[in-house]
Order: sequence, then structure tokens, then C-alpha cells
Amino acid sequence: MTGKDLRIVFMGTPEFAVASLRRLVADGYNIVAVVTTPDKPAGRGQKLHQSDVKIAAQELGLPILQPEKLRDEAFVKAMRDLKPDLGIVIAFRMLPEIIWAMPKLGTFNLHASLLPQYRGAAPINWAIINGEKQTGITTFLLNHEIDKGAIIGQAVEPILPEDNIGTLYDKLMTRGCDLVVDTVERIAMGDYTPIEQMHIDEATLKPAPKIFKEDCRIDWSWEGERIVNFVRGLSPYPAAWTAMYLDGEEKGSAKIFHATFTPKEHNEPTGTICTDTKGTLEVACADGWIMIHELQVAGKRRMAARDLLLGFRNIEDYTM
Repeated sequence: MTGKDLRIVFMGTPEFAVASLRRLVADGYNIVAVVTTPDKPAGRGQKLHQSDVKIAAQELGLPILQPEKLRDEAFVKAMRDLKPDLGIVIAFRMLPEIIWAMPKLGTFNLHASLLPQYRGAAPINWAIINGEKQTGITTFLLNHEIDKGAIIGQAVEPILPEDNIGTLYDKLMTRGCDLVVDTVERIAMGDYTPIEQMHIDEATLKPAPKIFKEDCRIDWSWEGERIVNFVRGLSPYPAAWTAMYLDGEEKGSAKIFHATFTPKEHNEPTGTICTDTKGTLEVACADGWIMIHELQVAGKRRMAARDLLLGFRNIEDYTM
């Protein structure tokens, strides 16, 4: 039996899942249904927003299920009626056992890290923030615990100095397509030995929890390399940010998208702004200066620092 003989249910929500869904369909795999989140109101007009996976599934002509609750009797029955052989999950909600255990050959998940490291909702961000030199992707069988199922396959991806969350996300999304197809074939042929995530010293593991706005605030008392990695790991979204002060009073904020670090001893308070008012914008940190190349001051568009300086007078009077 090959992977193309299987009845596959695909479950996912964001863009990261779309690439693998399109690859499976393009390669001739039998996707009997796509499960994604319900449409939700979004934006000022509160128009219903469809998930990236739903939009792609519609374009591909695939049946779509959008359950509010994954234990809902109607959804469970719909899943049983599909008679799935295999479930694939990429960036979706935590599934109840009645769903992940339903397919004959089980359900596997694609996770954007080299498990067991970086279990959680934001593995790509945290790998960059923590200054890792490499990360990767993992497929594993779902069980009762989040990201702790038996590993089927992995692929390593280097993290380059110029990578940010945007570029690394795209690389892992593309690599994930190959690993998903490979995993489907190995499961279909029974050609794999799952590696249990057992007997691991949890103290050696780095978590990847969900990131909230307050988690994205830059602390200028940090060392420069840490700040640059922090900016990279959050750029372009949700973006690292800093408050801006004038005479000790908070006057606004700015998102930082691109920055570099020059180590240098100095006596300036951290957060001090230094500029030639023409092209360079630097901020003092613990062990040198952070050069800001691209930012977005609240109320303005995203722009290069040199463009901001053309219209922002006396910025050197502010601190961050």
C-alpha cells in the first residue's frame, strides 16, 4: 500500500499548513476532508474572516468541516463517516482522543522544531530569540500530551545570521512539505519505528510558549546580541517594540524590525538615543550600541531609520 491509497483528513488553520495541503493535493493524495477553524469576525468592520487553510481548501475543491467544538456529536459522526485511514495536523487546535485516535493508522502532527526542544505554540520565534544556530521540523504521532508524541521524522534547517521569523518561517514551511509527504509514505508502508519522547530531563528543554504583546518589549539593559536576536525572532510579526520617553514621560512607542549591534564601552544610560540626524539611529545597550535600520513609530508607517529622521526633529532628546 502507498500513501495515495489512504483516505486522509487534513487539519490546520494558518498559512504554515497551506503549503503542505497544496503539495499533498498536487501529488495526488486523497484528501477526503479538511478540518479548520470556524469563520470569525475580524477588523473594524467585523467581517467574517476565513482561515488560510479554508481559503486554500475552497480553491482546491475539497470538503471542509469547521466545528465549533471538536467533541460535538455531529462533527464526530462526520469524521466517522469519512472512514479516515490517516489524520494530518499542522498548526491546529489540541485534538481530543476521540478524533486523533479515529484514523486506522493514527494522526501525525508537523511541528516547527527539532522535538523535544521547543514544544509549544511559537517554536520558530523562540529558536531565533534564544540565538540558536539551527532548528528544524518534526513529524510525530499525536497522544494525550502536547508535542510529546512518538517522533517519526525530522529535518534540520540552519538559522542564518540574517534570518528573522519571516524568512525562517518560509523555509520551514517549504521543508515541511517534503517531510509530510515522506511521513505519509512511511506510515502507509509501515516503514518507520516511532521514537518515544521518554526519559528526558525536562530541565534541559527550552519551551516555546505563546507570545503576547508585553513579551515583545525590548529591555535596553540587555546585552546587544540578545537584543538583536530578540528583534529577529519577532520580525516582521508581532514585532519587538520599545516605549519612547521625553523628559522621563512616556510619549509613544516604536516597533523595531531590523537592528544590528556594535560592541563598545560607553558611559551612557541604556536607552539613550544617538543620531547624526541624517541616517544613523543608535540606542545604548549594556555592552555597546544597537543600530536601528527599520522601525515604525506609533501613528506612522514602517520605514527606514534615515527616512524617519527626515521628519522627526530632536529625536536625540528622547530615550527608549
